[in-house]
Amino acid sequence: MPRSLTAHEVQTFRDDACVAATRLFAEHGEESVTLRALSRELGVSAMTPYRYFENKAEIFEAVAEAGFARLAERSRKAAGEHEAPLDRLRALGREYLAFGVDEPHAYRIMFQLDRPEIADDDQTPALRSCWQTVNATIQEAIDRGLLHGDANTLAHVCWVSLHGMVTLHLSSRLRLGLSLDELVGPVMDIFVRGSQARPTQGTP
Repeated sequence: MPRSLTAHEVQTFRDDACVAATRLFAEHGEESVTLRALSRELGVSAMTPYRYFENKAEIFEAVAEAGFARLAERSRKAAGEHEAPLDRLRALGREYLAFGVDEPHAYRIMFQLDRPEIADDDQTPALRSCWQTVNATIQEAIDRGLLHGDANTLAHVCWVSLHGMVTLHLSSRLRLGLSLDELVGPVMDIFVRGSQARPTQGTP
């Protein structure tokens, strides 16, 4: 009977497995990521991964969660470099795009693979952290009178714009004259201008 694993041992193996799964996905596609393939990549027995993952879906969930954790950390760092909320929001947009470019395979696993629907209340801590950083920044801008509207709605509008840019870039479809780097500034500026506080009645 195998001995009980410590929490550190479990997390270390899962972290290594996430790296291996992302590598397999990058080199051979989604179908190549199996528990047996992971055992070969990690140099362990064929049954070892079953001690850490129930199935293939759980592997991809672990990869996605690790990706969201890295994105959340990058977002917190980018946000911390700017006091003004609109400057912070633009920095968050640039950091989101940079993450997609830096980690394209993890990004695809996070956002583009079919996975079971998850209720809002069951979203993972890392994903909630990513969202909260953007949502709180937009809420602060609203509270200061810099933007107008519902923070959650505006955060969704901002996110879908950025996600569309990353998706087009990763699929090599962003090739009609402007690059990702050239678009990020205008897209964020248009979002801010379109969401700015409405003038009070009678103001020219």
